[in-house]
Amino acid sequence: MTARKIIPVILSGGSGTRLWPMSRPEMPKQMLALTADETMLQLTASRATGGRFVAPIVVANARHADLVEQQLAAAGATPQALILEPAGRNTAPAIALAAIAAGGGGDALLVMPSDHVIGDVAAFHAAIEAAMPLVTQGWLVTFGIAPDAPETGYGWIQIGDELQPGVNRVARFVEKPPLDKAQSMLASGDHAWNGGIFLFQADAYLEALAQFDPGILTATQEAMDKAHTEGMRIYPDAAAFAASPDDSIDYAVMEKADRVAVVPVAMGWNDVGSWDALHAISDTDGDGNAHRSHGDGNVLAIDTKNCFVRSDGVRVSLVGVEDLIVVASGNDVLIMPRGRSQEVKKLIEAMKTAAPTG
Repeated sequence: MTARKIIPVILSGGSGTRLWPMSRPEMPKQMLALTADETMLQLTASRATGGRFVAPIVVANARHADLVEQQLAAAGATPQALILEPAGRNTAPAIALAAIAAGGGGDALLVMPSDHVIGDVAAFHAAIEAAMPLVTQGWLVTFGIAPDAPETGYGWIQIGDELQPGVNRVARFVEKPPLDKAQSMLASGDHAWNGGIFLFQADAYLEALAQFDPGILTATQEAMDKAHTEGMRIYPDAAAFAASPDDSIDYAVMEKADRVAVVPVAMGWNDVGSWDALHAISDTDGDGNAHRSHGDGNVLAIDTKNCFVRSDGVRVSLVGVEDLIVVASGNDVLIMPRGRSQEVKKLIEAMKTAAPTG
């Protein structure tokens, strides 16, 4: 059992803009060094190396191919395959591509988003080891994040009967809840956040797709059959892949399958989904300010409290303010009150529809 290898599958297809102006379609969040000197992608790869882990399979947006290769090479985590999606079709098809590239057999796949933080990697590894006996029996396993707030932005998992030490059956998946429901789930003690990290054999996942969403399996199999390769790069056939239903692994498989287990774990997880979330996990000075910049002296704060400041070049100076988020990148500057950073998406939409000036 201990000799069984695990293939990390890193999902790096996102082009999210929730961390605008630093995160952009051409330079998404996972390519940025937000929480350490390494980028989010590099940190993700580094937490699944050595021991029973083999070289990863990375699924990414084709436009980011060079960036992904450069960053992983710099981190010493060259992938065995870099699958370049011709278009985004959500997580269920992306994972199917990786399962097929892995040979579709009994190898275990550890599916990880490329843009999350895990502060306690040892706890993560312990959770993986706890899950492996069931994985080898064909179970589909997810990791339930120990909740510390009535979060309405995440899906939740109700933890069912214990199957073996540290591993429980999933009683049910819960969609992103209203606040009152989230509060009751937090108080109940038998719910966890759905962090979007999974562990299962490649064949178990493909068999579940065949049963519950065969359109995804047919389309991704054809896309891989007709793919062309350049070294480690795999380019699935665009027309075949476009025919795949656009669905998440949760909807397509996990909520429908029988043998689905959850490993509850407290591992310092954060999806860094907003500037507020990044502030919450950042080191702060004595006044509660978190500031990190490229270059010395780019941020100056006087009589300033509880602010988050980030600059990749331009000098930012603050005097006599509190509870602000200030982010400067290139020619763009974002300023907003703390607690409202989810509204960045409103800005993005407004910029798309705004009439050009000049």
